[in-house]
Amino acid sequence: MNADKAIQIRAIHKTYGPVKALENITFDVAPGELFGLIGPDGAGKTSLIRILASLLLADEGEAAIYEWDIVRDYRQIRKHIGYMPGRFSLYQDLSVEENLHFFATLFGTSIEENYDLVKDIYRQLEPFKSRRAGKLSGGMKQKLALCCALIHRPRVLLLDEPTTGVDPVSRKEFWEMLNQIRREGISILVSTPYMDEASLCDRIALIQKGKILGIDTPNGLTSRYERPLWAVRASDTYRLIGDLRTFSNTHTAYPFGDSVHLGLKEATDQAVLYQYLLEKGHESVQIEAIRPDVEDCFMEWMGG
Repeated sequence: MNADKAIQIRAIHKTYGPVKALENITFDVAPGELFGLIGPDGAGKTSLIRILASLLLADEGEAAIYEWDIVRDYRQIRKHIGYMPGRFSLYQDLSVEENLHFFATLFGTSIEENYDLVKDIYRQLEPFKSRRAGKLSGGMKQKLALCCALIHRPRVLLLDEPTTGVDPVSRKEFWEMLNQIRREGISILVSTPYMDEASLCDRIALIQKGKILGIDTPNGLTSRYERPLWAVRASDTYRLIGDLRTFSNTHTAYPFGDSVHLGLKEATDQAVLYQYLLEKGHESVQIEAIRPDVEDCFMEWMGG
């Protein structure tokens, strides 16, 4: 393993009975990189993060955090990572301040020693420092959990779906905090089911059913989408999806907001599709050529 890499993963496999949770997972995360693990529930994201956090053993393969092997050197790894599980796991009967003091003490440090790293986050929590953690809003709970994960100044931060169930404003604020943390030289591996968060990462891995579909920068992934792609709208979106899926030139058709993203087998004139939809009785038909985003790539490769 290369000690110059923040995270190294080589051919990791994990099964739960007949279920293959992870199959041949291999990638690296560079120092100071914000790396996104993007995929739906059940894709294997949590299993992989728990393996890296030394909380779960892989069936096959190896991984390391810098020079430390995740099995042999698990004690060292736990000193140098910050970990936020998917579920809020702080002490709900302790106050904000008490939770932070507890985790600082656990790692042999103090709030004062590393306050510069968490101050921008903690300032938002300070008006509620005497409030029990269980009484905080979802967004404030995540900020407190992030403070506790950072208070010992880890070299690597592992975040398992940190914005799930959080309101849009808090989601935006959380990602702004991650960018600040990355500038401190801390490597971040974050998992999320939200495709729109992929564009906020330096690089991403798309994962589905335990397999990596692709790894690249967000722009690098979307540039590899080669099919013509249209956004189609009509008055009855539900019926539109069904009719688009029976169109002879359709490769993929799935809902996306108020439109349907239509991936074509080959280039064709929009007038052909327009006439097809009119014959099917659709009204207010709009067809627009669009650039693919990460979700379009995910749907394409998942089908392939």
